[in-house]
Amino acid sequence: MAARWYAVHTYSGQESKVLQIIQDHIEAEEAGGKITNVLMPTQDVVQVKHGKKTKTTKKFFPSYLLVEMELDKETMHLINDINGVTGFVGNKRPQALREDEIRRILGQTEKGARQEVSEIPFEIGDAIKIKEGPFKDFDGVVDEIHPEKGKIKVMVSVFGRSTPVEVDFGHVSTIS
Repeated sequence: MAARWYAVHTYSGQESKVLQIIQDHIEAEEAGGKITNVLMPTQDVVQVKHGKKTKTTKKFFPSYLLVEMELDKETMHLINDINGVTGFVGNKRPQALREDEIRRILGQTEKGARQEVSEIPFEIGDAIKIKEGPFKDFDGVVDEIHPEKGKIKVMVSVFGRSTPVEVDFGHVSTIS
């Protein structure tokens, strides 16, 4: 029987601990080599909060791990007996993930490892205040967002006329 990928549900916040335990089982070959891989698909995300860029790791599937294994009673019990695991996806009989699903997920994790995603703290139409630069203390409205440059175009009123100004994400804050 060939190894297939299965989704394992964990308690929220327990993914890393369960991942480490499964990796320890793999290294110790406790299942006779029937469990071959475990993944927690993640991606690095850059967020701008209070004018500062922070880098966080975002889980694609919170509370889930992907385990590549040959499914039998021994491997099923080994995984289910780990503290923090609630069970396999598929209830009584775990359902293997389809090949196209796995290729898509693995492609996302590889792409995620190569590039960071910027989480944009603004939406078009948001009211903002410029905190730095020549237009400091001007209020405006977000007109365009350019995540690749980390900038937004803001419409501000200069001498009674609406004027577009390009500003870095970190140089503005939203008006509540």
